[in-house]
Amino acid sequence: MKDPVTTVTGITYDRESIEMWLFTAEEEAATAMCPVTKQPLPKDNELLTPNHMLRRLIQAWCIFNAEKGVDRIPTPKYPMNKSNILRLIRLVNNNSNNDQQLCVDALKKMNDLVSENEKNRKCMEEVGAIKAIIGFIVRSYKYGKLLIPGLEEALRIFHLIWNPTHESKNHVKDNHELVQAILWILKQDETKNNCHVLIIKTHAMMVVKDVIEVSSSSFLSGLDPEFFQGIVHTLRKNSINYISQQATKTALQLLIGACPWGRNRLKIVESGVIFELIELELTNPEKRVSELVFCLLAHLCVLADGRAKFLEHAAGIALVTKRTLRICATIDDSAIQILGLISKFSATNEVLLEMLRVGAVSKICMVMQADCEVHLKKKAREILRAHSRVWSNSPCIQIYLLTRQ
Repeated sequence: MKDPVTTVTGITYDRESIEMWLFTAEEEAATAMCPVTKQPLPKDNELLTPNHMLRRLIQAWCIFNAEKGVDRIPTPKYPMNKSNILRLIRLVNNNSNNDQQLCVDALKKMNDLVSENEKNRKCMEEVGAIKAIIGFIVRSYKYGKLLIPGLEEALRIFHLIWNPTHESKNHVKDNHELVQAILWILKQDETKNNCHVLIIKTHAMMVVKDVIEVSSSSFLSGLDPEFFQGIVHTLRKNSINYISQQATKTALQLLIGACPWGRNRLKIVESGVIFELIELELTNPEKRVSELVFCLLAHLCVLADGRAKFLEHAAGIALVTKRTLRICATIDDSAIQILGLISKFSATNEVLLEMLRVGAVSKICMVMQADCEVHLKKKAREILRAHSRVWSNSPCIQIYLLTRQ
């Protein structure tokens, strides 16, 4: 027992244990019940009274037994209550330049609180802190200063307390100002205070993902080209930087999520993302990043412009060939889909010869013989049959690989 508290029934429990009991009861039953006396127990955590005498007794016992390896329990912090959070929110909402430091201090305090435990995050969500945080982010955008004090904390608080409840959705759904503010952050130069700016951009990417996930179809289908340019800018700057790996994955997920709308695919292609995806994959990123890269490439190669951009990169076909049958089945699926689209719709003589030179045809033959899914073998067979006249007599491919099953 580290933080003894007494309930209204007169029984003392450890704070963390009884709070978990009350939280569980709140979800499963209409009323809470004291585990010992079986009497009704209020669900309000603020009615838990700290038992200072018992806590001091426990600390004294820990000190007395220190030689036996017992560590003294720390004096618990005073529990957060809603009135304190509301006071902090009022400071954040204050637009006066004279009270700017008070606003920053309030954000830092809120950041410390949400970093402590889930209870603090839930409490902050319940009092409507998300609205104040959105207001601060938008004001920072209007001030035009990326390194404005408190912005990093505001973005982090948003991501930690975000919960897609009806009220929260109303604050962010189709919020053009918030999206523009995030894009402004993502487009900022990183030459100065590189590490700090990179952290801010990482948090910003998490926020925009939360916003997009609850936005309407009409909003998503009408995203501006600048939105995708901002996402691609992040990929270009952060592709090999460890601190931004999570932001990179989030950016890729955002782009994949926008692909169901045809207009978005074209905007994504025009943003120059295909070149950046190939360059990113050439850095040998982690497996999950590679899966997302290949998935997005498969979506974009459906478009003629996407295939053209893919073929413009000298390493495009070679990279897809190299990754096939080397990492995982998910990448194999996307890779064969990409090669299938290229060979079906962009099969110029030059492209077909390029596929021979870099070993793509040999790899497709290996897919036929490997332990792959049936649909992959079927797709590989279709590719080989479509261009067998060009490839069958080539010295670049071993004869045994062309043996039909």
